[in-house]
Amino acid sequence: MLKKTIIFLLAISIIAAMSFARNSITIKGSDTLVRLGQRWAEEYMKKNPGVVIQVSGGGSGNGIAAMLNGATDICEASRDMKKKEYKLAERKGIAPYRISVALDGIAVFLHESNPVSELTHAQLKGIYTGAITNWKEVGGNDARIILYGRENNSGTYVFFKEHILKKEDYSDMTQTLPGTAAVVNAVSKDKNGIGYGGLAWGKGVKFLAVKKDDTSMAVTPSVETVSNGTYSISRELYWFFNGKPTGEIKKLANWALSEEGQKLAASIGYVPLSKELAEKNMIK
Repeated sequence: MLKKTIIFLLAISIIAAMSFARNSITIKGSDTLVRLGQRWAEEYMKKNPGVVIQVSGGGSGNGIAAMLNGATDICEASRDMKKKEYKLAERKGIAPYRISVALDGIAVFLHESNPVSELTHAQLKGIYTGAITNWKEVGGNDARIILYGRENNSGTYVFFKEHILKKEDYSDMTQTLPGTAAVVNAVSKDKNGIGYGGLAWGKGVKFLAVKKDDTSMAVTPSVETVSNGTYSISRELYWFFNGKPTGEIKKLANWALSEEGQKLAASIGYVPLSKELAEKNMIK
């Protein structure tokens, strides 16, 4: 009798574990997206009590690596995969499936007391490559510019390097920090600091207005200016999957792209997709 009871309890445990595995989803990657992923997960789990979603950051590069190694169901990334990552996926027999889930402006952060209000792409490049080292060179105080940035596994680091530095190397004086929240925190305490990161994270700092060139209009990043395309340092934010998702993962992705999911993104400072783009990314 005792043996039968033990076998029965073991069978129940196995069934419960299998059920949990079917309804457990892991999301890993971009530190820019992690706060949005967490809010989506919280709301989705409220609506679907049998689903458990675990969300963690670590950077887009780490998320992509985890997806390619089968260590996460969903990779959050603030950049597309690199050619070498697509080649690695091909060698592993993986067909990455990508959808856009939100838009983002990469804001440039200054201390609230900094008198500089606008800079061009060329000036930002000069600052972050080390060609411009004093605020007085760009109309500010006579003080050394203190650089803060992201680590090289960050999609934001890659995007800023490609689109602002034109693939030149960052200055060796750049202090790299693990996440936009850390960049914002550093700049908020350093009157001579400058940093960059996702728009949604900019609290307690000044947003710099950015100009493409000397003849362009200076535009401050906001949900509106990213949505209408007038802010020049903007991008799509992605979810990647190991193949086209099905089941609960597909349901979660399509809910995030729904009007409800996109409104939730907007409520915490992210830029929602247009209705047309959201529908285009829906998983059929």
